[in-house]
Amino acid sequence: MCRLTFLTALVLVSALASPPAPGLPEPDSREWTYLENESFRLGVHRASGATIGYLSRRESTENILNHYDQGRFIQQSYYGDADGSRWKGKPWRLNPVQGGSCQGNRPKLLELTSGKTRLYSRSLPLHWATGRLLPEFELEQWIELHKAHIHLRFRMTYQGEHTHAPRHQELPAVFVNPAFGELVFYGGKEPWAGKPLTRVNPGPRNAYADLSEHWAAYLNKDGFGLGVFVPIARRMTYYHFRGAMNSSCSYLAPIKTFALKPALQVDYDAYLCLGSASEIRSRFTALQSGRLKAIK
Repeated sequence: MCRLTFLTALVLVSALASPPAPGLPEPDSREWTYLENESFRLGVHRASGATIGYLSRRESTENILNHYDQGRFIQQSYYGDADGSRWKGKPWRLNPVQGGSCQGNRPKLLELTSGKTRLYSRSLPLHWATGRLLPEFELEQWIELHKAHIHLRFRMTYQGEHTHAPRHQELPAVFVNPAFGELVFYGGKEPWAGKPLTRVNPGPRNAYADLSEHWAAYLNKDGFGLGVFVPIARRMTYYHFRGAMNSSCSYLAPIKTFALKPALQVDYDAYLCLGSASEIRSRFTALQSGRLKAIK
């Protein structure tokens, strides 16, 4: 099965067929750990591998993120070869997911430490389709709140013995609530030069686009939303699903193609920002400029 078809199946079957995971709490429950500063409030769901499922402005109670099931967080998710597994009657493949499995099973959280504005976690993911614990994968994340942005760092270590074929990998998967339905990004040939942004209203199937500035944002009708900046990603996949049972959501994932192979360790940074398209772009432009200066 080609990767495009596989990703399309991933989001559509999740949206159409997966009921809310039993016991998945609301963000005011005791199963969440929060970070907070003068600008942001961010929550991770401990039982779901410390995945990020709550994000709001400090003064607001509106959660921008979607956590409809174990696949719906800001979280790590990777893909390997077909392994005989099936999901909703469809052939599946090796798919370690930080948040758990389609059955609502939760992963194994090995470590979590946090302060007021910083958090570190380490966990073992589950196979999305089978619910099997995958101890050959170890997932780590670092979160730090800054005044104008949130810095995320992700690490995946693979100690399996099999070398898989290269796949598009989600870096990371991002789900937001359906009110944030306008996708904004720059995919042209003159990045970081203030050129006009592309604005689209995604449909229910996966589409792909270049990320010349390595970021994209979902905005609501008031022009406010969430931006995601992943410096190593030059492409993204995205969709917006409108469904019943509160299953509607907006999805995007910056992507990079690589193979899971023995002793592989993947490290990458991601940055989150809230605001208008111009505010988000300005913040990410400053971050990009700072990264280039650090390299020089």
